[in-house]
Amino acid sequence: MTTSGDPGAQIERVAFLCLGVMGFPMAGHLARAGLDVTVYNRTEPRAAAWRAEYGGRVAADPAEAARGAQVVFACSGADPDLREITLGPSGAFDAMTEGAIFVDHTTASATLARELAGEATARGLGWLDAPVSGGQAGAENGALTVMIGGTEETYARVAPVLDHYARKHRLLGPAGHGQLAKMVNQICIGGLLQALSEGLEFAQRAGLDAEAVVDVISAGAAGSWQMENRAKTMLAREFDFGFAVDWMRKDLGMAIEEASRVGALLPITEEVDARYAEVQRRGGGRLDTSSLILALRPDED
Repeated sequence: MTTSGDPGAQIERVAFLCLGVMGFPMAGHLARAGLDVTVYNRTEPRAAAWRAEYGGRVAADPAEAARGAQVVFACSGADPDLREITLGPSGAFDAMTEGAIFVDHTTASATLARELAGEATARGLGWLDAPVSGGQAGAENGALTVMIGGTEETYARVAPVLDHYARKHRLLGPAGHGQLAKMVNQICIGGLLQALSEGLEFAQRAGLDAEAVVDVISAGAAGSWQMENRAKTMLAREFDFGFAVDWMRKDLGMAIEEASRVGALLPITEEVDARYAEVQRRGGGRLDTSSLILALRPDED
């Protein structure tokens, strides 16, 4: 196999750090595609379960997983976790071969993405911030959307590997632009869910058959993925379909902070964030994001 630093090298050996609900199946797709995959997870039983299902190797820490890998993928929880697995003791950056690439699928801050891109460049490494959308089902089905920040050269090398678990991926600009695009994604989702919540609440209060209304209007201009996939479950008060309120509040908080920095106004996003805070206050932090409808009925558990 050619060296990691060779831009023409076929990618064969990779590492995947953090095997949460997204990372576990994403790393699995890479193994099923025939790549040589080494994984690391903070809790060893989760990594052992991955190895039992997909094969490959389990490393004791990020550095061990990254050593010799041409591409190191990661999908951690938040900025502190990402900083730990890249720059912390036994972090991946110190062990990576010059010319290797770090692809970060964490939804993190654009500030940290730019910082880590600078660190990677100084060490002779490639960097892509590549947050994903599509949820657990998208990860399991290999149908994620990936928003990417980095250089054209680095993206071109990694793009064929991303095809193993993404139905769409696109380079949107330099380092940090992937994270900024993910903020746009979350802003739009939050606004759609607020509108859908209010529409369903109005339909029920007005004495309409809300499911019948949704069936009609979903075929018109009001239709959306959220309406098609979540309206019925929202009416049934079923909120166990993936991305949790706690994580959405993290993401919206980063978007609101970045908006303040660039001078963008996000009045609806700020309102949605406050309503998610109410859902959290009532113990719904682990419910999925469609539970936003609960904030319209303060007396409902």
